[in-house]
Amino acid sequence: MDGTVVRHINPQLLNILEKLDDLSFKITAGFSKVARLKRPRPPMAGIVNRDRKPRLLVHRAMHKVRRKSVEQIVEPCPGIFPLLDMLRNKGVILALVSNGLGKGYGHDVLTTFEMEQYFSVKLFREDIIKSKPNPEGLLRAIGKTCVKLEQDDVIWYVGDRHKDVKAALAAQTHLPCKVQPLAYGINAALAILESGVGPDHIIMNYEDFRPKLEELLHRPPLPSKTGTG
Repeated sequence: MDGTVVRHINPQLLNILEKLDDLSFKITAGFSKVARLKRPRPPMAGIVNRDRKPRLLVHRAMHKVRRKSVEQIVEPCPGIFPLLDMLRNKGVILALVSNGLGKGYGHDVLTTFEMEQYFSVKLFREDIIKSKPNPEGLLRAIGKTCVKLEQDDVIWYVGDRHKDVKAALAAQTHLPCKVQPLAYGINAALAILESGVGPDHIIMNYEDFRPKLEELLHRPPLPSKTGTG
């Protein structure tokens, strides 16, 4: 959400939050690795069925000391509303997956800027066990849409950080369809290039991206290879 749906009025605050989130992930991953050595489990075992909730003491403490309202901290990304309107009108199912807390922040942001209506699924840090770059949040969100995915389906995942691209690519191995990571901004763009995904998956602003996406959605489907001709 931060950096893709809304942007921080003070970008330095976002960088600090992202660094703290990255540190939290590394610490958690370290403990998880030790636990796996003691008790091996299949990869991603029970990833969408676990009920245990993370404690998130650092995240909660940060939001308790916050003194400003959300509209003093963030603002909608330029061009986001025409893009969301276009996707909703085209029948595209939208989900939001954030490493930030929902209670006391994320839900307040969506309510303040009247964005909740656009997303059929909204997952925040307290709703998952492992945060991005782990793909758990993406897989949980997809499962909650109750859409049966087929081989020809395509999932677009827009993120502004290196870990977003890694999460999208990791989710690909657990799904029957294609996952297309889209980088919004420099940080994720570097990850796109490093991963060999291609520069056409880089979005620098929504004003330019929307007409390109609208053109893509207007294209007729490719002819079937097994058609009657």
